[in-house]
Amino acid sequence: MKSSTKTGYSFGFASGIITPLGLMVGLYSGTHSELAVIGGILTIAVADSLSDALGIHFSKESEKKTSHKQVWEATFATFFSKMFFALAFLIPLLFFNLKTAVIVSVIWGFVILSILCLNIARLRKEKSFVFLVQHLFIAVIVVVITYYLGVLINLIFA
Repeated sequence: MKSSTKTGYSFGFASGIITPLGLMVGLYSGTHSELAVIGGILTIAVADSLSDALGIHFSKESEKKTSHKQVWEATFATFFSKMFFALAFLIPLLFFNLKTAVIVSVIWGFVILSILCLNIARLRKEKSFVFLVQHLFIAVIVVVITYYLGVLINLIFA
């Protein structure tokens, strides 16, 4: 796989997991509204995927030795991978009640993130366990902070 495509997919996968998880958990704890969670995921899938793709686009353009083709490969890889993973978090909402869907989504997101981390660690020839724990710890922090932020927002504004 080309370096530019690998960059886009890696960024898109990670961001396509962490951002929707944080959003889902925060909206769930703040609103307990299935409609709010679904609307949030759809919004993230479109707006944040486009935003992140543009960010990668600018980042790649700022590298002197990156061709226009490589810039666009990274841009599209970021957009499609982020959108795919963000939209995939809608699936548990079709089959479970909101609370269960959020729990299933967190578990599924952590499993996919773990697979991504283990693949990257293998490619970098780094210790898989340490690499995995570092990245999962960050994901746990995101989920915990967004949960309590949702609770706080509910207390203040509801």
